[in-house]
Amino acid sequence: MDKTIAPQGALTPQKLARGRGTPAIFETLREEIIGLVLTPGTVLSRHELQARFSLSATPIRDALLRLQLEGLVDVFPQHATVVSPIDLERARAAQFLRRSIELELVRMLALEPAKAPVTKLRSLIRQMQTLAELHEYEAFNLADQAFHRTMYEARGVADLYDLVKRQGAHIDRLRRLNLPVAGKMEEILVEHTAIVDAIAAGDPEGAQQGLRAHLSRSLQFVDTLKEQFPQYFAR
Repeated sequence: MDKTIAPQGALTPQKLARGRGTPAIFETLREEIIGLVLTPGTVLSRHELQARFSLSATPIRDALLRLQLEGLVDVFPQHATVVSPIDLERARAAQFLRRSIELELVRMLALEPAKAPVTKLRSLIRQMQTLAELHEYEAFNLADQAFHRTMYEARGVADLYDLVKRQGAHIDRLRRLNLPVAGKMEEILVEHTAIVDAIAAGDPEGAQQGLRAHLSRSLQFVDTLKEQFPQYFAR
């Protein structure tokens, strides 16, 4: 428990209205944990969160319980709620799930390239290129997510993307740790381009090969990350 979160300004009334309280708090804190704004070991004070979000104890408690279900916080009753360390077993399971689904997804898209969202995918790659040049890590990460979600939506299985997202919080933290490494964003762009090129060419095997290479790298640098950020991982 290395630090305590300070209030960072309440959500706007409009956002709270859209998010209906608990969901908005949950999504905000989840994004901050995955984006490493709230790092492992950060103590989440319920009183400070109530002040930050201008809400009562109940929606704060419910949001923290949802985060606990995803393994993103550890709740110690009558003591503290703490951002959890990165769980490598959960990360490996999430990678397996995502790879299994997306290998079939890109195969299906490549079998019917005329129906694939190639133009939109290439547009997202161009956006990511600009963001990489500006070192806009958070915006790059959002565009990366949009790239993958677009493929799910194209096949009418957006709910599966939401499942992958819920299961992928721990591997997403690994990706976020690795994103600032020199050349990492450029590597992602090359891999995305290879996947889209194969889909556009009607090459299912090529699309799967590109996808497998793309999703296999997240766990390759765990040992290096553990050396650089030992406090982020369970001992």
